[in-house]
Amino acid sequence: MHPTKVLGHVAWAGALAASVQATPAFAQDRGLTTTLEATSDERRRGISWSDGDPVLRSAVSIPVANGLSLDASATTLWGSDRHGGADAVLDVGAAYVRRIGGWRLTGEARYHLFPGARDQGYGEVGVITGFLIGPANLDLAARYAPRQSAIGGDNLYLSAAAAIAIPATPFTLSAHLGRSSGKAREPIAAQRLRPGGRYWDHGVALDWYKGKWSAGLRYAGNGIDDRIGADTGNRLIARLGLTL
Repeated sequence: MHPTKVLGHVAWAGALAASVQATPAFAQDRGLTTTLEATSDERRRGISWSDGDPVLRSAVSIPVANGLSLDASATTLWGSDRHGGADAVLDVGAAYVRRIGGWRLTGEARYHLFPGARDQGYGEVGVITGFLIGPANLDLAARYAPRQSAIGGDNLYLSAAAAIAIPATPFTLSAHLGRSSGKAREPIAAQRLRPGGRYWDHGVALDWYKGKWSAGLRYAGNGIDDRIGADTGNRLIARLGLTL
């Protein structure tokens, strides 16, 4: 069997095994928790990473010091064309959170690995400023991937997001707006993260939380001409999660 296929099968097994000790990023304030999520499409910044196919996702976040956590997630991609035929994406990194009054300041670093594909990995760093107003949370973020051959240059993502827990209900409503830009040194490779160059993306979501279970619907849209790249059109996405 070809080495990349072997890595792909290992990645699938790893993603499923990790699900028994997974935790979402938001759990860093509560200590280690476990979660498993299924979603109808893996959309990041308005474009599909799974060629429009359903995925399984798991994650783990380990608090190691006051405000500092190490984290990782695994998502099945089923041979994604966007990422060189990768069978999964493994996101590993660290985040440091500092709270000042109602403000939350976060610095993070991530590296994205793509088992089942060659020379597709890349890293990025980010800063996020958040503010809590009653049941509402507001976030402004900047994430930057320095120039790397895997993404054909560099990539800057600026975003604003808001979420509000609807009083007396188990529902949370959220929305975001983002902008992807950067310099393309290798135009073909740069299409991987920025089809057609610079673009806006937006989304709204309604999530339900009840005990260990959660579910949600999300609308993901963008300003990309759908003739430019595959799986870039607007999409309604469903998800189901279990947290232990």
